[in-house]
Amino acid sequence: MLDDYQQLVDEISAALGAPATLENRDFGLIAFGAHDSGDDPEGADEPALDPVRTRSILRRRSTAAVRAWFEGFGIARAQAPLRIPPDPAAGVFMGRICLPVRHRGVVHGYVWLLDDGHLSDLELGGPAGPPDPRLARAMETAARIGALMAAEARADEELGRLLRDLLTGPPDGRDTARTALRAALRGAAEGPLALVAVTPWAPEDAEGGGPAGLPNPPGVAAVCAVPPAPGHAPADPAAGRSPAAGLAALVRLRAGTALDPARTAAEHLLRSPGAAAPASRAAGMPGSGAGMPERGASAAGSGVSAAGVSAPRRGLDDLPAAWPEALAAARAARADARLGPVAEWSAIGPYRLLAALPAAAGPDPAVRALLEPSHAELARTAEAFLDCAGQASRTAQALGIHRQTLYYRLSRVEQLTGLDLDAGEDRLLLHMALKSARL
Repeated sequence: MLDDYQQLVDEISAALGAPATLENRDFGLIAFGAHDSGDDPEGADEPALDPVRTRSILRRRSTAAVRAWFEGFGIARAQAPLRIPPDPAAGVFMGRICLPVRHRGVVHGYVWLLDDGHLSDLELGGPAGPPDPRLARAMETAARIGALMAAEARADEELGRLLRDLLTGPPDGRDTARTALRAALRGAAEGPLALVAVTPWAPEDAEGGGPAGLPNPPGVAAVCAVPPAPGHAPADPAAGRSPAAGLAALVRLRAGTALDPARTAAEHLLRSPGAAAPASRAAGMPGSGAGMPERGASAAGSGVSAAGVSAPRRGLDDLPAAWPEALAAARAARADARLGPVAEWSAIGPYRLLAALPAAAGPDPAVRALLEPSHAELARTAEAFLDCAGQASRTAQALGIHRQTLYYRLSRVEQLTGLDLDAGEDRLLLHMALKSARL
C-alpha cells in the first residue's frame, strides 16, 4: 500500500513541478515526493524546504501547533485546492497549495505542494474560471489516494472490531474473534505481542460525518476504542470530552521480552489528538486535597491521558488477560507521575493489586477525613512516610522538613484516622488507602 501512495504522490509532484507530501488526517507523514526539474548540472536539484516541512519529513509528523495553524485555513472542510500563504513567524517560510484527500465526503488526508513562487500563477479554479488542467489532474490523483486510504481505513476498522471483541466481548464470541483476527494478521498473530492501553481517549469525528478516526502508528497491528470498565470512567467535562473510552493497540514486538516497540507506539499515541495533553493538567485527585499529588503528581483527576503496556505475550490466546494489565498500568501512570506517562505492568508495584479491585463507593472510613482538602499536607506526609518504609530521617529529607515537624504531622494523622502507625496492619491499610485514592 505504501508503494501505491508513493507512486501517486510522485505523479502529483511531477505534474506540478513541485515537491509534494502526503499526510494523513492527523498530519502523520505517509509519502514524500521530491521534484527533480532536470536543471541541475548533476541532474538533481535540492528540493526547497522550510522548517515545518523539514520537521515533518524527519519526524514523520507535524506538531499540534502546526496542525492547528493549518486547520485554521479550513482545510478539513475544503472540497477544492486551497492556497496557504507563508508565515515566517510560524516557521512557514514558503507558501503551500493544499489538495484535500477525500472519499465519499470524508477527508482522509492532505497533499501539500511547496510553492517557492513558481506556482503563484496556478489557477485554483472557482467562480472566475476552471482550475489549471495540471491541478485538475492532481485532484483526480488525490481522489485515487482518497479511495486507497478509505479502503485501508475500512480494513483497519475491521481489525479493530475483532480486537475489541476479543478483549472485551462476551466470552462465547471471543473464539470467533480470535480466529478471524488470526486469519487477518497471518504470521504476525503467532509472534511476540503486547497490548497498549491509553486512557482517557476521545477520538475525533471525521469531517463529513464519517467514522471516528483512530491513529495507527508503525508497529501497531490493530487498534480500537474500548468502552470504560464499569466504575472507571474518567472524564474532562470542561474540555467536552466523553466519559473515558480507552484505546487499545496491539503491537508487534521484535523479541519475546523487549517492550521497546510497545513503548514507542504508546508515546506516539499520547501525541495523537484523541489523547488529552498535559497542558490540561490540574492539581488534585478525586476524594483528596488539592496538592496531595505533589509526591509523584497524579493526573487521575485532571483528564490527562497516560499509557500502559502489558507483559509480552506470544500469539493471541492470552490477550484477554493482557488487556487488564495494560489498562491497570495506564491507570497507575495517571495516578503517579513517577511511573508515567508510559508505565509497564511489571513496574507498577502495588497498583497491580489495587487496580484489579472492584470500584469502591469511596475511601475506607478510617482515612476519609485524612483525604479532605484541608488535610492534604498530612496525607502527603503519611504517604511519604510509608513510601520510605517508616524511616523518619529519609521521610524528613524527602519532604524537606525537620524531624520534629514530621513527628507532629504523623501524630495528627493518627488522631484523624484512629490508626496506630507502629502497627503493621494499620500501616498497610493506610498505605493502600492512600494509593487507591490516586486511582
